[in-house]
Amino acid sequence: MSPQGKAVVLDAPGSCRLVKHVPRRPGPGEAQVRVHAVGTCGSDLDVCLGRRPAPYVRYPLTPGHEWSGTVTAVGEGAPASLVGRKVVGEGLRNCESCAPCRAGETDLCAAGYEETGFTRPGAMAPTLTLPARLLHTLPPDTDLTAAALLEPAARAAAAVLKASPLPGSRVAVIGSGALGLLASQLLGAFSPGRLTVVGTHPGRAGLADRFGATAYRTWDRSSDLTDLDVVIDAVGGASTARAATSLLRPGGRLVLTGIPVHGAERLDPAHVVARQLSIGTAFGASSGAWSYAVRAFTLARLTPLELLTHELGVEEFERAMDLMAGGDPGVGRVLLRP
Repeated sequence: MSPQGKAVVLDAPGSCRLVKHVPRRPGPGEAQVRVHAVGTCGSDLDVCLGRRPAPYVRYPLTPGHEWSGTVTAVGEGAPASLVGRKVVGEGLRNCESCAPCRAGETDLCAAGYEETGFTRPGAMAPTLTLPARLLHTLPPDTDLTAAALLEPAARAAAAVLKASPLPGSRVAVIGSGALGLLASQLLGAFSPGRLTVVGTHPGRAGLADRFGATAYRTWDRSSDLTDLDVVIDAVGGASTARAATSLLRPGGRLVLTGIPVHGAERLDPAHVVARQLSIGTAFGASSGAWSYAVRAFTLARLTPLELLTHELGVEEFERAMDLMAGGDPGVGRVLLRP
C-alpha cells in the first residue's frame, strides 16, 4: 500500500474525482495512520447525492468515516507508543474541555459539529491524520478488515446503551442493515426475553438469526409485534419512527438513531404523552460507546466481518455508491482499499 496512491474527492454532490494523495504530517497531538480499509454506508451515499443536511457536510471533501489502519507516525505530545499499533478512530472531533465532553458525552461537544469524512478529510485515501486522542488501539492479532466495520458498531452501541433494556424485555430493532444487526448482537448482553429484527427483505432472516435475533419480521408480517418494552429505530426512514411508537406498550422506550430522512413523518405528541412513551436519540457515538464496542469486538462478542459482501479498490468509489443505491438485499457492507 503506497502512501503516494489516490484519494477520493467530492467537489460537490455528484462530482467525484481521484487525486494524487499527499500525506499530511502529524502536528502536535496528532497521529498519522496508514489506512487498511474504509467502509461505505448510507451516509456516504447521502453525501454523494447531496442529501445530507448542510450543517453536517462541507465540500470539497474526502469521505470515509469507517476505517481501520496502523499508526505510522505521531506528532509532538502524542504517545510514541502508538507507532506500529493497529487502531480504529472516532469520527466526531470533540474538544475534551466543554461541560458535555467532561461529563463523557463527547458526541454532544459544545464546540460544534466536526466529523471525519464529512467536514474533515476522511479515510478514502492511503493515509489519514487525526488527533491521537480519538484513536482506540487493538490487539496485535486483530483482523483489520473486520475492524474497519467498528464505526457502525460504535453507533449501535450508543443506541443499545441508551435503550438499556432490562433482562427479559421484549425488544425490537427496526432495520436489518449493519447498524440494526450489530445492535441486535450487542443487545444479547442484556438478556432480552424476545428480540425481533424488523426488515424489508425476507432473505435477511438467516443473518438476523446469526446476529442474535429470536424472530425476524417484515413490515407486512409484523402485526403480532405489540406491547414491546423497547424499540430501536436503526433506519431513520420516512415512516419508521412513527410506526415504532405503535409497537410499544404504554411506558415503553423508543431510541432513534442517525439523521432522519428529509420529509420524515412527525411523531404525534399527544400519542407519545398519553401513552407516556420515553424517546431517546443517538447521533454518532461517544467515546464511551466506542470503548464498549471495541471491547465487545476484542472479546469476540461482535462479529462484523459477516456483514461484508464486497471489497473494492478506492478507485471504484462510484461503483461502491451504485451498489449501495441499488437496493439489492444481497449487498451488505462494501469496503474500499486505498
